[in-house]
Amino acid sequence: MKTLAAFLVVLALAAPARAQSVSFRPFFVITGEQMAAKSSFDAIFGHSFEPFLGGGVSVVLADGIWVDASISRFQKTGQRAFDNDGQIFQLGIPLTVTVTPIEVSGGYRFKTSPRLWTYVGAGIGSYGYEESSSDATASDNVNSRHVGYLVLGGVEGRVQQWISLAADVQFTRVSGILGASGISKDLNENDLGGIAVRFRVLVGK
Repeated sequence: MKTLAAFLVVLALAAPARAQSVSFRPFFVITGEQMAAKSSFDAIFGHSFEPFLGGGVSVVLADGIWVDASISRFQKTGQRAFDNDGQIFQLGIPLTVTVTPIEVSGGYRFKTSPRLWTYVGAGIGSYGYEESSSDATASDNVNSRHVGYLVLGGVEGRVQQWISLAADVQFTRVSGILGASGISKDLNENDLGGIAVRFRVLVGK
């Protein structure tokens, strides 16, 4: 969390020292992510394109610099599984997976029409991952958090004076959580990130 705070401060200080208008806009975000650990998520849930819901705040400076902070969450129950010489077998044991990203990103946006902006950026995040099963021992469950990195690009359009809609594509890399045990170890997958399509509703000018 200290790393996230430091990143936010650095981006804020990147703005010129002269006085300028600043806009703080809360937002709601819905995300569909194709997980990088495709085979592992397929084995547990039967698919690997997963939904996240969350929210945050976007800070926009007058010269086009922006900084976002957000938190989102994915939770779903599937089944424990294992790999046997390339064949995946589900065990019928319920397994609940929870992923909680806390992300800070920043970049630059430029106006392409009176009501439309294009933006690009990069950032850093703290990604929590939990696996739990009712009949598992403490050693079988997983509760871990690691730092990851992201890049993104998208468009934002104003639909009303105080309401804007944004859509972007985000690539995330999160190593160090998966691959140590379970099906992700069997399948040699260690990246919790992926490629996501995000849709946001922002409130404010």
